[in-house]
Amino acid sequence: MTTDDPYASVTPAPSFEVRSADFEHGAEMPLEFRDPDIGGKQTSPSLSWSGFPAGTRSFAITCYDPDAPTGIGFMHWAVANIPAGVTALSAGAPELPGTVLTLPNDVRLAQYVGPNPPPGSGRHRYVFVVHAVDVPALEIDPTLTPTVLGFNLHFHTLARGHVTAWVDAVEA
Repeated sequence: MTTDDPYASVTPAPSFEVRSADFEHGAEMPLEFRDPDIGGKQTSPSLSWSGFPAGTRSFAITCYDPDAPTGIGFMHWAVANIPAGVTALSAGAPELPGTVLTLPNDVRLAQYVGPNPPPGSGRHRYVFVVHAVDVPALEIDPTLTPTVLGFNLHFHTLARGHVTAWVDAVEA
């Protein structure tokens, strides 16, 4: 079975349900959630999750484009230390508690950055991954990268779920 989960090959984990009220899994990402340079609002979509293990102590969320023409993909969003009692975020994630850690993404902004695939690069997938974590907080320097978060998640992920949307690049 093929998966969009970028962590599956290095850290296999049981799965749980992740949904968005803003798009169907495998469907096109609505314009609102894309980069302002292409008419979007740079708003993160709503996410909700269920079916995670009872031992979950916190959650982390990443948004990754495995199709970016970089050889290593592109990280759009990386959030950790979401309390275990939080099982949904509304669009724009306005209710993130103060304990939440948002790391700089691949353009060095500590926020969600909406899709804007480079012209001529085809269809890109945007994979929103929710990680069930076995500790209440991952001790990560807030200036570090999503790669450091991924390394820490390798040792602390109990289960993981994802939902994927796509955006087509404009023709070159």
